[in-house]
Amino acid sequence: MTGRQVTIESAAGMRALGRRLAALLRAGDLIILKGSLGAGKTTLAQGIGEGLGVRGPVTSPTFVIARVHPSVTGGPDLVHADAYRLASPAEVDDLDLDEAMGSSVTVVEWGGGLAEGLAADRLEVTITPADGARTVCFAGHGARWSAVTDSAFLTLSSAAEGL
Repeated sequence: MTGRQVTIESAAGMRALGRRLAALLRAGDLIILKGSLGAGKTTLAQGIGEGLGVRGPVTSPTFVIARVHPSVTGGPDLVHADAYRLASPAEVDDLDLDEAMGSSVTVVEWGGGLAEGLAADRLEVTITPADGARTVCFAGHGARWSAVTDSAFLTLSSAAEGL
């Protein structure tokens, strides 16, 4: 891992990364997942759901656009949205995702250019496939993510080891 970037070799590694990322998350967090079709966005969201201890299964919400996965552990719920079929930030606003943000972790796939207006504090995760592996880059925005140190992100690197 270099800075806030990690290479993931498998789907199991991506889910493990999601579980480790969930340990950094709290209610009110917005995560925007970017990457091409098949990059691993839903697989990462599945790991986040596992790490948060939510009722699942966490599957791609492409056709329902958004799903709420309630916590079974007393932690925050997971709101998992897919903006692939949305054309504008106004359509994202129509989903009322901000209504549940205070008590949930909100993960928006395909949210780049559409969901940034939901919260000034957000974590953007870009997944880039290359040679059978995935490079995952983390970019924090706002005071919330400025407070998360690079060393906290370094703990995510162990998700990639041995998988």
